[in-house]
This record gives sequence, structure tokens and C-alpha cells, in this order.
Amino acid sequence: MTAEILLRYLHFISILLIVGTLFSEYILLKKVMTRSEILKLSKIDAIYGIAALTLIIAGLTLWLGSYSKPAIYYTMNWLFHLKLTLFLTVGLLSIRPTMYFIKQRKGDPNESVSTPGSIVLLLKLELILLVIIPLLAGLMSHGVGYFGK
Repeated sequence: MTAEILLRYLHFISILLIVGTLFSEYILLKKVMTRSEILKLSKIDAIYGIAALTLIIAGLTLWLGSYSKPAIYYTMNWLFHLKLTLFLTVGLLSIRPTMYFIKQRKGDPNESVSTPGSIVLLLKLELILLVIIPLLAGLMSHGVGYFGK
């Protein structure tokens, strides 16, 4: 039971970190930024990446480890699959902003760089999708979406 509690805690804290870092990136992003500001964003983005990996590891362990619910409970729930798909989509959407932050952080720290509108749009889309995921989790916890016997 202690392992399950720890895993659920890591899962929950990872979710909070993902939302917090992504929201921070969105708030701190400006149309024109210095490379030192982009460096700060890239550090926040690194925390986002670590939190996402922690979430995946904890989530997979909870799913396949059959702690309080058997793996089939999640496997046979279409909302669970939708939740995973949305999380994967958020991860894929985050690739371009991450690459942009990595590329633009190098050089003169005081140099100004224009931020492409697509980066802002991708961050908005990620945040919108993240808002949906907890709703799906709440519905799943009440048995909605289960198609097994």
C-alpha cells in the first residue's frame, strides 16, 4: 500500500508541475524576448519535461501494476484511452516550443528575438487539452466509459 500511495503522490505532483510550468511558459512568453529570458523559459521547459516523464512512469506503473484496480479496469475504458491520447498530443505539441527555446537560448543574452505566433498557439492548445484530461479522469473514477463485462 505504501508503494501505491507514493506512486499516486508522484503522479499527482507531476500533474501539478506540468500545469504550472506550462502556464508559466505561456504567461512569460512575449512577442519579443531577450535570449536570457528564453533561457529562463528553457529551464522551466526542462522541469516540464522531467514532470512529464515522471507522470508517464508513475502512471504506467499504477496502470500495469494492478494496485487498487486491475489493469483491465483502465484498459477496457475508452475514456482512459482518450486521456492517454490527449496527453500524448500535448507531448507532441510541446516539441516545437521546446526546440525553439533550446535553439534561441544560445547567443548574446541581451539580444532580442521575435517569438513566432505558432509557439504561442501551441502553448494555448496544450493548455486547452490539459484542462480536459482531469474531467476524463473524474468520469473514469465513477466508472464512466468502461466497456468490459
